[in-house]
Amino acid sequence: MGLKSFKGLRVLTVYGLRIRTYGFYGLRLTALKEAEMKNHKDLDVWQLSMDLVTDIYKLTCGFPKEELYGLSNQMRRAAVSVPSNIAEGAARNSKKEFNQFLHISLGSLAEVETQLIISRNLGFASGLEALLAKVDRVKKMLNGLIFHLKK
Repeated sequence: MGLKSFKGLRVLTVYGLRIRTYGFYGLRLTALKEAEMKNHKDLDVWQLSMDLVTDIYKLTCGFPKEELYGLSNQMRRAAVSVPSNIAEGAARNSKKEFNQFLHISLGSLAEVETQLIISRNLGFASGLEALLAKVDRVKKMLNGLIFHLKK
């Protein structure tokens, strides 16, 4: 969470969203500036989920060839779905629609997590702790953003 101040106007970054606040004593959160919410590339959760997609693609390159159209393909598609749904939701007209797409992203993220565990159990990959930790960070950021949008 970061805070920048300029002539009484403060911009607070919470879960990757910039929120304008006013006042000199304490923080009073106001509504999100619509233009800032619409640009998905500014969202930290979108950027981190894009990194996750890259990591998944690198990981699945080492999977056996017989998994090319099986677990490898399914894992890649689920990973791509996470930032794609964040982007689509951010482009929608309401917070309710954005929230719905964030929930879809959470579902895709749960698929990725499950498929990572399956790949480890089958011996296709090892040392997935860092990747699973990244999945957990994205999950926490998505849940935080969902919580914030419900306010």
